[in-house]
Amino acid sequence: MSTDLAVIIVSWNVRPLLERCLASLRRARGVKFIPPDARPAPEPRAFQPGLYRALAIVVDNAYSDGSAELVRSSFPWVHLIASEENLGFTAANNLAIKGQMESAHPPAFFLLLNPDTEVHPDALRLMVEFMYQHPEVGVLGPMLLNPDGSVQSSRRRFPTLCTALVESTIIQWRFWKDNPILHRYYVLDCRDDETQEVDWVTGACFMVRREAVEKAGLMDEGFFMYSEELDWCRRIKAEGFKVVYFPEAKVTHYSAKSSEQVKTFQHIQFQRSKIRYFRKYHSSMAAWLLRLFLLFNYLLLFLEEAVKWGFSRRPVNHQRMQSYWQVLMSGLR
Repeated sequence: MSTDLAVIIVSWNVRPLLERCLASLRRARGVKFIPPDARPAPEPRAFQPGLYRALAIVVDNAYSDGSAELVRSSFPWVHLIASEENLGFTAANNLAIKGQMESAHPPAFFLLLNPDTEVHPDALRLMVEFMYQHPEVGVLGPMLLNPDGSVQSSRRRFPTLCTALVESTIIQWRFWKDNPILHRYYVLDCRDDETQEVDWVTGACFMVRREAVEKAGLMDEGFFMYSEELDWCRRIKAEGFKVVYFPEAKVTHYSAKSSEQVKTFQHIQFQRSKIRYFRKYHSSMAAWLLRLFLLFNYLLLFLEEAVKWGFSRRPVNHQRMQSYWQVLMSGLR
């Protein structure tokens, strides 16, 4: 199938959000989604501004809530890939990308999209046009919005070890929420409404050029989930492509609705991926020190909740204690 764009959605037990996400794709302007039974085009399609052919692909990542049936019955124009196990975000996306890369006429661009998003009507058209007009750009991230319409942080500089010791740890959560380390990391010194080159963009929604995938390879499946987009952007930049934040295109993001169903798993995977990134790009010593610090971080959180539970006997404190203890027992290995 000769297409401009393949939109890939990996979803896990978020049927209402997936339905809303697919409905937003159906309302996209300037994009025509090609159903699975469409005849393949005889040759690659020439670029036509304002009219783009696209595929929507949902990877069934071990659904148990009827999401696959929803796709088949209500969205017949969506290509469904079934998996009998939870492959994780990275491997599931790679499965869909690899399938398209091996086709006779692979798409020019891939859009990785979380199911807990709503794509604004002109976002896909604007992103595809920008990518066609700027061949030096390998990755393009839209402006992400919170449900209330405020801007959600989605652009980043590459993390330092200091960043890793502060971000998503007790230092940020309890003692130092507004600090210069995270101010720089979150690119808060630049305006939200300006197109700009950045180091990387977060994985809720971003577009990747096919040539960038051919040169940098697929995402590293050693990252089950989290940090995979950081690693991929770094490798794509190393191949000479730019990573750009593009606020003209807007996507509403409801934030971590899949992973928040299993908080302990979320904590473990997030921190494991952080450690793996530092081992890959810094050193084994940096990764070892980071692991020790993070385990100490969860020990402090466990003790904090134990004290609170001792006074109040609230179930929520006991649940948090159990979650933090499981993280400690994992060793973040």
